[in-house]
Amino acid sequence: MTDPVCIQLDLQHNDRQVIQVRQCWSPTSRRLSFQLPVWTPGSYTVRDHVQHLHSLGLLSGTNPVAVKRTGPSAWSADLPDLTPLTLTYCLEARDLTVRTCYVDSSFASLCMAAVAMHVDDQRWHPHHLQVLAPEPWNVHVPLERGTDGWLASDFDALVDSPLHAGEFDLEGFEVEGHRHDLLLIGTPPGGWPDQLSSDVASVCSGVCRLMGTAPPAGDRYQLVIQMLEQGYGGLEHDHSAVLQFNWQALAKPDGRRQLLQLVGHEYLHQWNVRRLRPVEYRPYDYARPVVSEGLWFAEGITSYFDLATTLIAGFSDRSTFLKDLGQELSRVLMTPGRSLQSLSDSAKEAWVKLYKATPASRDSQVSYYGLGAATAFCLDVRLRQADSSLAEVLRELWFSHGPQGRGYSRQHIHVALDGHTPALAAELTTWLDQPASLPLKAVVADLGLRLDSVPTDRPHHGLTLKDEQGQVLVKRVASDGPGADSALVPGDELLAVNGYRLRRAADLALLLQSRSAACITYVRRGRLAETHLNPDKGVDHWLLDWDPGANADQRALRDRWFQIL
Repeated sequence: MTDPVCIQLDLQHNDRQVIQVRQCWSPTSRRLSFQLPVWTPGSYTVRDHVQHLHSLGLLSGTNPVAVKRTGPSAWSADLPDLTPLTLTYCLEARDLTVRTCYVDSSFASLCMAAVAMHVDDQRWHPHHLQVLAPEPWNVHVPLERGTDGWLASDFDALVDSPLHAGEFDLEGFEVEGHRHDLLLIGTPPGGWPDQLSSDVASVCSGVCRLMGTAPPAGDRYQLVIQMLEQGYGGLEHDHSAVLQFNWQALAKPDGRRQLLQLVGHEYLHQWNVRRLRPVEYRPYDYARPVVSEGLWFAEGITSYFDLATTLIAGFSDRSTFLKDLGQELSRVLMTPGRSLQSLSDSAKEAWVKLYKATPASRDSQVSYYGLGAATAFCLDVRLRQADSSLAEVLRELWFSHGPQGRGYSRQHIHVALDGHTPALAAELTTWLDQPASLPLKAVVADLGLRLDSVPTDRPHHGLTLKDEQGQVLVKRVASDGPGADSALVPGDELLAVNGYRLRRAADLALLLQSRSAACITYVRRGRLAETHLNPDKGVDHWLLDWDPGANADQRALRDRWFQIL
């Protein structure tokens, strides 16, 4: 039997927010190469986790070995023999996100892709994890428990298993006969919602009904919810998901439903993206960005169905589902970049664009989450018109690729669609490759619904402003708004409107209220200048609503679409 790679994490220096790592193994070659992953699977941008690493050292037995840095995150060494090795290093853990590491005197949240070193000849060997935690902390990792730690089948399984330690609530819930754990970290001011674990269980069971199977993770699944003052998001894993939500959002009328939809989104990722995975990510390459257009399917399809998870579970009704879907479609329609960037390019450029967005990004980019969800909606309606559904196609792809670990490509999606309505594959090609090609309004009309623009209730100027140290600064100039013709650029300081002093960003709408045109006095690079701005009504958002004139065929199609499953 192959000796496991042993990794020991020392969390006892939590007051300094430092993790001490000790990694031991028996080499199979005298030429050694090892690397810290440069990205976290599920978050498609280079994170350079190595920026938090210091004090690296390597021992062969008890003898130091010189290491050579071969890249920002990679090292090599020439070994004198095959004596067991010990690699030690420290990691600063001060970044509390679902894809990085954080530790303090209260708790630890570790994304193992930012912790464990990938040794070239050890990737597919078993890995043994030990954790030294301060008393009275408990440690939670979604791995098989051994006598003195946790066991991972290989490096991939280890880095796919987030670690949480501290004193926090652990609740059990059951999904389709399988036991899951719910870890609740932090407490909102009003306390956690009543019956949260049973509501979570209902949503997860609804996802299982959507996919037609029991949870692939079986009894070994941990759902972690971190409740923060600010933050929103999640990261999926084979046997867990880590979510961040915030008190302010939870306190709003739609807050509980949005939390449950986030749960549904990450839970569905057990199937779509973790096991049913784009071919480019089988296996993962931790050393470099790997481009795949399949991210639109991985995240867009999941984002579409997560809106329906509360409807499937009985926590919302058809009108609420229309409201949630309408908000998603509105965000897409309000993004000017959808006319410049295709859905396929949005996915392929995620590494350098989506996760590195600036205020101006929405003028030339569109998110494959939102546009992917809108595309999934159009696919679903087209399939319903052929007496099928997107859920059925997703299940077919799952059974043909997921359990077998086969990666999928665009061609596999086309083949799946061909089995239901051959013309749809060609239509999908256009939607993927041509910007602004999605027939949203036509598809909405087919359902006997309306997608109407709602004008702004104040003069629309197309400028995004911010107050900073007593200055009113331009943060963004919308490419499709009046400000684009004013010659203003981000960074300009606005001083006055028609001679009236502008002291706060919120006052611009008031000063524009009674005029069709305005003279703007501004400062750029220390020099005064003037320009003219011609505000208009503009579109505030788009509203998805019932069409009272829908005919019988449209209502029948709408009823079939609302079935979701």
